[in-house]
Amino acid sequence: MAKITILRPPLLVPTWSDSGPITPPIGPAYLASSLRAAGHRVQIVDGIGENPFQVTTLFGETVLAIGLRSEEIAERVEADTDLIGVSCMFSQDWPEIRRLIGLVRRRRPGIPIIAGGEHVTAVREFTLETTPEIDACVLGEGEETLVEIADAIDRGKKLDSVAGMLVRNGDGFRFTEPRGRIRQVDEIPTPAWDLVPIRTYLDHGLGYGVHRGRSMPMLATRGCPYQCTFCSNPEMWTTRWYPRDPAAVLDEIESYHREYDATNFDFYDLTAIVKREWILDFTRMILERGLGVTWQLPSGTRSEAIDEEVSRRLYASGCRNMSYAPESGSPAVLKRIKKVVKLDRLEASIRGAVRSGLNVKLNIIMGFPDETREELRATIRFLARMAFAGVHDMSISLFSPYPGSEIYRDLRRQGKIPELSDDFFLGLGAYKDFAQAVSYSDDVSPRALNRYRILGFVLFYGLEYLFRPWRVFRLLANLLRRRQESRLDKSLQDFVNRLRNRRRTGSDPRDRAAA
Repeated sequence: MAKITILRPPLLVPTWSDSGPITPPIGPAYLASSLRAAGHRVQIVDGIGENPFQVTTLFGETVLAIGLRSEEIAERVEADTDLIGVSCMFSQDWPEIRRLIGLVRRRRPGIPIIAGGEHVTAVREFTLETTPEIDACVLGEGEETLVEIADAIDRGKKLDSVAGMLVRNGDGFRFTEPRGRIRQVDEIPTPAWDLVPIRTYLDHGLGYGVHRGRSMPMLATRGCPYQCTFCSNPEMWTTRWYPRDPAAVLDEIESYHREYDATNFDFYDLTAIVKREWILDFTRMILERGLGVTWQLPSGTRSEAIDEEVSRRLYASGCRNMSYAPESGSPAVLKRIKKVVKLDRLEASIRGAVRSGLNVKLNIIMGFPDETREELRATIRFLARMAFAGVHDMSISLFSPYPGSEIYRDLRRQGKIPELSDDFFLGLGAYKDFAQAVSYSDDVSPRALNRYRILGFVLFYGLEYLFRPWRVFRLLANLLRRRQESRLDKSLQDFVNRLRNRRRTGSDPRDRAAA
């Protein structure tokens, strides 16, 4: 029986970002449950949940780190650990995660360290070349691979006996046998929430979605069947979408309701609604069981399976907030990025969702390579139509060339992305930072791109409040009462809380020394 320590780094947020929710660590909790079911001992060091109200500045005060400092996380790794695992999902976090790994190696020099996640999967050779402290990279989905790694360590076998990895081999690296996706997703044990300070999240209303009560994270599906060129999903998860049995999802919800008094459930799925029959079965079972809970789809989902009948069923079953991910209002852009969306059907789905009582948010991306000013204006006109239709919220992110995505590979081949460096990774965080912008479009400068983003915000919310002025008063009342109904409510309150906590906890000592 081996002991595995899973590290969750602090949450990194650009200083002037309108996003950055503090969420329970569903990925580490799933990994830990699989390890424990296989008979291994597990420790999770939740760098966010251990101190979610500590905010320090990093990298010249351009980034805020929420949670424990990396030094504090490294100190919590116990001496009897046999294996250390750390994940990097978002590439802009890598510079600090690499520093954390270095701190851990210096503190526990003899313990193997493995890394995984979307970033590591996408740039696995680069990861091992630039981070000598890492012994191997886990590629793609991690539960089965991590269990086999723990088994190998327990039996004295080498890491290269495990499929689904890139392993150090002398002076070079070696890919082990490929590993397929986990097909029987219902057989994955439920997350090991007892190994993290889950009640801290629950008691303080910390989560991905709008705070509508004690909120637990959920996954009802895994993967996404689409091939959007800006997304690293095909590299990490392939294009296979596997849904869980709706009854098993509801059993999990009921268990959290009993054990943690949870009343709201945030679904973290990449693409939750793909099959109409699945979502209708799920909502029917919720109504049959009479659970009386609310639930949300904050990540962004497709529209093809959501007509007005489905929207009414969603609302009746307790769904209150839903995000659509149209990305653009330009048909030409949608075609180039392989976003298989018909705008007229999308708009009809959105209007039906609003009429059904759902609080609807749109996710937009501006600044795709080759995107023109006219195409950006088409997106702004789309947002104006949606404001008139009654959509409650929207967010505009600037395009970031995420490693692992098709566009990233194209830009590298064209020489438009420099050699990988900390500056490049940190620059990816500009997608949510109003103080900076990076443009990969020859037709639109960074300054112009930021102006289009600001224009989109001003026009959307200006029209929304012009047509529905009572929403302004509701927004202000919610801010004063610290109540949330929409994602805008949440974003504003999260931003205010970050500023307050930053003033209270101060800067990172390394930043003060540099100054």
